[in-house]
Amino acid sequence: MTSGARDTLIIFMRREKVRNAVYGTNSGSWVEHSQAWAEVMDVLPSRAESLDENLAIQRRPARVRIDYVDGIDITSDMQIDIDGRKLRIVSGPAMKGRRKEWEMMAEELSTGGQEP
Repeated sequence: MTSGARDTLIIFMRREKVRNAVYGTNSGSWVEHSQAWAEVMDVLPSRAESLDENLAIQRRPARVRIDYVDGIDITSDMQIDIDGRKLRIVSGPAMKGRRKEWEMMAEELSTGGQEP
């Protein structure tokens, strides 16, 4: 654990589900679950773009490491807010060492229409 590398405050967000009594559908918004100091390392660019039906999808992956904290339950269906940048957890969290740190991969998706 190198606390000096944990220089970014991140917010874990979970979806708060609300069931519509009339239509029986689920909806909800993202609410804060917990905060942690993290080491965020953007993964170097590669072929991170794809084209689907004239819609360009760009992925910006990042490796996120936080100190292990008992009582915080982080799951892959959460989002991470890093200074307003919303990332979804795509793998992990995995425990590294003997309860020293968690590591996870997250990615930000951005889309943009393409001219025909």
